[in-house]
Amino acid sequence: MPEIKLTQDEIRYMSLFQEVTKVTAKDCVVDEENNRIIFLVDPHFMGLAIGKNGMNVKKLKKVLGKDIEIVAYSDNLEDMVKNLMSPARVRSVKVIDNDSKKTVYITVDPQDKGIAIGKSGKNVVRAKLILKRYMDIDSVVIV
Repeated sequence: MPEIKLTQDEIRYMSLFQEVTKVTAKDCVVDEENNRIIFLVDPHFMGLAIGKNGMNVKKLKKVLGKDIEIVAYSDNLEDMVKNLMSPARVRSVKVIDNDSKKTVYITVDPQDKGIAIGKSGKNVVRAKLILKRYMDIDSVVIV
């Protein structure tokens, strides 16, 4: 796992997250462009982190004034991609490494392509931010 330096804001967001959800986030990525904060948590604690009927997510969104997304963390690339693309059904994950640039090609169920890409490509942006941070992936292509 790469060395990740957290900013003061990220540390503050993570402690608030823990206070609200009683779950310790593994990481927190601030996506200013899409006005959201993405928290990575242990897959076993996803339900607890989200809360009944998304209660914790709503509470955090209200306090922070940003969209909140919670993703199950995995140090296995394929599992991480599946978690990032959920609820889209991922059929395959392939990494092409050329000239020190790594691209991940994610094949999803054709009906799920829109879900995988997300509104204005924001799910692809989320995947790119997190995969760059953990797996040194430079670009994400949905096929």
